[in-house]
Amino acid sequence: MASKSTQVQVSLGDRSYPIFIGSDEIRNSDIASYIGGKKVLIVTNETIAPLYLELLKGQLTDKQVDSVILADGEQHKNLDTLNLIFDQLIGGHHDRKTTLIALGGGVVGDMTGFAAACYQRGVPFIQIPTTLLAQVDSSVGGKTAVNHAMGKNMIGAFYQPQAVIIDTDTLSTLPDREFHAGLAEVIKYGLIVDAVFFQWLENNVDLLLQRDKQALAYAVELSCVSKARIVAEDETEQGIRAILNLGHTFGHAIETFQNYRQWIHGEAVAAGMVMAAELSVISGNLPEADLSRTKALLKRCSLPVTPPADMAAEDFIRLMLRDKKVLDGQLRLVLLKHLGEACVTDQFSIDHLNQVLIKACTAS
Repeated sequence: MASKSTQVQVSLGDRSYPIFIGSDEIRNSDIASYIGGKKVLIVTNETIAPLYLELLKGQLTDKQVDSVILADGEQHKNLDTLNLIFDQLIGGHHDRKTTLIALGGGVVGDMTGFAAACYQRGVPFIQIPTTLLAQVDSSVGGKTAVNHAMGKNMIGAFYQPQAVIIDTDTLSTLPDREFHAGLAEVIKYGLIVDAVFFQWLENNVDLLLQRDKQALAYAVELSCVSKARIVAEDETEQGIRAILNLGHTFGHAIETFQNYRQWIHGEAVAAGMVMAAELSVISGNLPEADLSRTKALLKRCSLPVTPPADMAAEDFIRLMLRDKKVLDGQLRLVLLKHLGEACVTDQFSIDHLNQVLIKACTAS
């Protein structure tokens, strides 16, 4: 099990940075040491601001600290909301030494990182993720983006933070639905790179659902270690990093179909991972027993294993063809060879894909 406070390194040469994981880490980490200038803009949302904004400001008393509080929800992750961050930066006379701090979940982190990548052609930023999903996935690796009505995360940049501060205490205030959605991304790491971790999750899921601090710290650390290793090998997703998108092509189609207003990201990914596993089985790679284990674990975490009832196979195909992994008109998907090993491939039967989609949509 992880100790009270641990550190994971994302090794990217001169863009390397630490991930700090621990209880009360906002208060205990030396956040100011990762801020080179005198000005800071904290980006947060209306849910998180009342909980943690003043605590964070208290660690930055020697800085000029401004803040912008955004509306909460994936439907606000767009260019209009992004401009609110730029309005605050320009209106507050922030310069190239300003550091942006993302205090919130994946939506806040993605938009803050993209704003940092763009403002005056790039300013530093720090991630302080407050949801499980952001702690184990979106805050690490430098993917930043906003959504478009026709596709999720279609406008963005690779831009690494100075540091990631993971305060596991913030998970105590996370609503159950958000917490369960984050577990989908934790389970993903077991599926794609770590079968031993997957088995640990099966054995310890009840502790995680009870939000046992030691079990949570261990799961967060193992997830970050897996992601850091993959990002260090393939920063801009030219190869192996794409396996981190297991279930995401299906999941993004769900989110886009719903205009980002019904299912949240982890729920869509959970259903997407099952469809990817189903296709892996029908393609002759993944054993049926591993598919059953995957569905069982997701169900124990109160996550969906079939898509929304109003989606049809044709909706998936139409929206999946807009995915960023489509190259030269060829759809590529992340599939499983077996538990703990994934691959990105276009070598699958379209007939098999249609069978999986029809079966999934009929079962909804």
